[in-house]
Amino acid sequence: MNKTARKAIVLTADKFEDMEVFFPVFRLQEEGWQVDIAAPKREEISGENGYSLMPDKTISEVDADEYDLLFIPGGAPDGAPTTVRKIKKAQDIAKSFFAKNKLVASICHGPYTLVSAGLVKGRHLTSYWHDGVPEEIRKAGGIWEDREVVVDRNLVTSRWPMDLPAFMREVTKIIRREAGM
Repeated sequence: MNKTARKAIVLTADKFEDMEVFFPVFRLQEEGWQVDIAAPKREEISGENGYSLMPDKTISEVDADEYDLLFIPGGAPDGAPTTVRKIKKAQDIAKSFFAKNKLVASICHGPYTLVSAGLVKGRHLTSYWHDGVPEEIRKAGGIWEDREVVVDRNLVTSRWPMDLPAFMREVTKIIRREAGM
């Protein structure tokens, strides 16, 4: 991975978990990454805690080949995670990242999209521990673990906002290793 070409794509929608979007985006930017945020429409979206943002592009405009890292944040089950998981293009983006063994990071209810895309079978991961997320992961063949961060090859997952330091520590280790740092 060329340091100048490192790019991340965030797939989210209205009613995202504020810290789960902004904390990783800022950390990646601190590492010199270009971070694009994609949502269903190019209109302002709001977090559950009052912060809002303007997406850089729509999910349908995303070319997975242009990115080195896919990040799928969470939010309440009836918010951004459910909106994103229902978008076939979002599932296709995730499938592309897995097929090419590129880094995928997801937190809280974000793994919904991975479940919907059929990508968790045989993989170790974590998520928010309520709302049926662990049950969905297990039903899809995933191995759910109640840990602050789980790394399984190219997949990094965490449970909720309080796990963000551990989550980004592991993501940062991988991106620095891939960059030869």
